[in-house]
Amino acid sequence: MQLFYAILFFISFLLLSLMCLLFKRGNLKDKRLPPGSMGWPYIGETLKLYTQNPNTFFSTRQKGYGDIFKTHILGCPCVMISSPEAAKIVLVSQANLFKPTYPPSKEMMIGPEAIFFHQGDYHSRLKKLVQASFLPSAIRGSVSEIEKIVLRLVSSWENTTINTLNEMKKFAFDVAIISAFGGRSDLETEGIKHLYNCLEKGYNSMPLDLPGTPFRKAKKARKLLNERIKKMIKRRRESQKKGGGLLGVLLESKDHKFNNLSDSQVADNIIGVIFAAHDTTASVLTWILKYLHDNKEVLEAVTREQEKIRWAVKEENRGLRWDDTRRMPLTNRVCSFKFPQYWYIYDHCQTLHSDPPRTPHTKY
Repeated sequence: MQLFYAILFFISFLLLSLMCLLFKRGNLKDKRLPPGSMGWPYIGETLKLYTQNPNTFFSTRQKGYGDIFKTHILGCPCVMISSPEAAKIVLVSQANLFKPTYPPSKEMMIGPEAIFFHQGDYHSRLKKLVQASFLPSAIRGSVSEIEKIVLRLVSSWENTTINTLNEMKKFAFDVAIISAFGGRSDLETEGIKHLYNCLEKGYNSMPLDLPGTPFRKAKKARKLLNERIKKMIKRRRESQKKGGGLLGVLLESKDHKFNNLSDSQVADNIIGVIFAAHDTTASVLTWILKYLHDNKEVLEAVTREQEKIRWAVKEENRGLRWDDTRRMPLTNRVCSFKFPQYWYIYDHCQTLHSDPPRTPHTKY
């Protein structure tokens, strides 16, 4: 019976949305919009995006409409771009005309006080704090902990087939936890990891707030995650020991009026930075491994460099140190490489950086 009412509510909501959106779309006919399809009312082309490989979704429309096309994703009209010229306009030369943002459902999942959703003084202040947490002076003491994470992860790969992206997510998440909290408490971080997994599944799902949907489960996980991190914040504030990591930096911070960040501001930014760090870092690491696999000469050269350091560490009967990471020059080089108002602009970075016609001199 509960399912029946949920379906009835959903159908009624769609009908109401259909009437509203048909009225709105009638006002768009005379505007000079990029080519493309807006899909179904409210849903747009979201179902098509989620039922096929995202790269296939994008490349199909790129072939049909060009490097700039309109669509409708997650309840938002948007323009997708994949040309360097358009990206430069949006990100550099006319960046003042655009506001960095996310669809409302994703903003709710991360937290409205997170750095990603703000500009001006608040954004500048948070940017400096986040950067300070990832400076060499801040992370050099974590090398041994990161080495333990790597060794533990690699040992679990023996005699089995792995999903590289999933394994890199595990690695990146554990490193992000160290960077965020400045240490480890396995019981706390294991609970946080479980909630993050639920949050991630809902973050990338259709934003249908109905019983049993990944989105509803993610909302519950986000609430529990917020409560857990706020308890950690309370303990640190009461003990007068702010601790290390990004959390310690945020708790110590004061603005020009000597005001501290609120618990909500701290929690949203901790959640947001961990989410961004583990997701984007995992993707970059996966691509690095892929390109190393495809370029045997580079792989062999990096392996020789790493084996030399490994031999020195073994000879001295010690763990990896910060100084060792400074002796990896080759490894470091491998790791480095008219729109309507209120619409969203998506810069498809993968296409920009991996399209052979645009990068004829790039060798992977």
